[in-house]
Amino acid sequence: MFFSSARDSINEIKESFSKESLLGSFLFFLVLSSWYVLRPVRNEMAVANVDDLPYLLAAGAVAMLLINPIYSWVVSKTNLRKIVIYCYSFLIVNLLIFLSTWKFLGIGDSVWVGRIFYVWCNVYSFFVVSIFWVVIINIFRNSKTRSFYGVIMAGGSLGAIFGSEISKRFSNSFDEYGLEFFTLSAAILLFFAMLLAMNITRSKMNEKILDKNSVGGGSLDSIKNSIQSEEIRNIAAYVWMWTCLMTIQWITAINIIEEWSSDSQQRISFFATIEQIVSPLTLLIQLFLTNIIIRKVGIKNIMILYGFLFLIAYLLYGFFPSIVAVAIVTVFLRVFEYGFNKPTREIIYSTLKQNDRYKSSVLIDTFVSRFGDLTGSALIKLAGFTTITFNSLPLMALPIAGYLSFLGMRISKENKIRDL
Repeated sequence: MFFSSARDSINEIKESFSKESLLGSFLFFLVLSSWYVLRPVRNEMAVANVDDLPYLLAAGAVAMLLINPIYSWVVSKTNLRKIVIYCYSFLIVNLLIFLSTWKFLGIGDSVWVGRIFYVWCNVYSFFVVSIFWVVIINIFRNSKTRSFYGVIMAGGSLGAIFGSEISKRFSNSFDEYGLEFFTLSAAILLFFAMLLAMNITRSKMNEKILDKNSVGGGSLDSIKNSIQSEEIRNIAAYVWMWTCLMTIQWITAINIIEEWSSDSQQRISFFATIEQIVSPLTLLIQLFLTNIIIRKVGIKNIMILYGFLFLIAYLLYGFFPSIVAVAIVTVFLRVFEYGFNKPTREIIYSTLKQNDRYKSSVLIDTFVSRFGDLTGSALIKLAGFTTITFNSLPLMALPIAGYLSFLGMRISKENKIRDL
């Protein structure tokens, strides 16, 4: 019995490694490499504008809300291959505009250029990844190809490491050359990602897996569906709640860390240690366990489990606020998100109607996700005006964590998803 089960698991792992899954993985590698080259620069802009950060985050959310109808209009008029070309070309042109602004116009030191770049980076990070997932969820939709999602996620993890390393190598050039090397590298990586995505989508169109016709519909479909469709509304609420809960968790953790040590070097060392644990652990899980766990545990249970993990995390922060609690919570939540819950949500997206796969999924992963961040930070801010102690704040968010699990149960039931 044991050996039979082990043999089946090994076969499942082997099946998840195929030409298709590796191409999808390499595409995600290029996409996240492009973003992670820019991410440290974005973070530097955040430090430089720390007092204005809430307003910049709000501006990013508004920008995403305004861009989504334009994106939906483009999607309505064309097919997946052209969507990739139009969207990624637009983002590449934007990168080249920033490069030109910094290099030729001599206004790189402008405070407003830095602020605009910060807002644009947030839009870029969400849309470049969302367009990638639109490709994946429209191609890999049957029970066999959904087993590729873990391997595909692993490519993204490697891309994040690679992009961060490029950015680190260019860090010494920032004072003299500004954004030049960062934006150029990101543009080149995204250009290669676009070429690969074009090749993949063309191949799938030839195989009749993808439709060559336009998606159809209107520019406000994503917003309309999120309001009118209970299915989409529940998915949007789920994403909004977990991003809100994650923000509350992170801000609470930051305060615990500050109380633990006032030494910046010690704090940086702690953050680095967390990354050294999370990155390889997540990568191994994505490569070898994601598909097996989703199949064995089930999509429904994974969606429900997130709320319980937040319940445990908040109870730890509320009653045992320590650096050990922060380490345990951070590792478990991040590994669960990127190893299991994110792939599961993408599998759920792959079961939606075509219009929602192309449009609603992007609205949820861009505007709704950013709105969740804003909600979490706003709740923290509001708590500051009350008599609630900081350690008690996570306990106040326990009902939200409980409702997250309830939503997870409803989503899996409404979608009538068959476990892998």
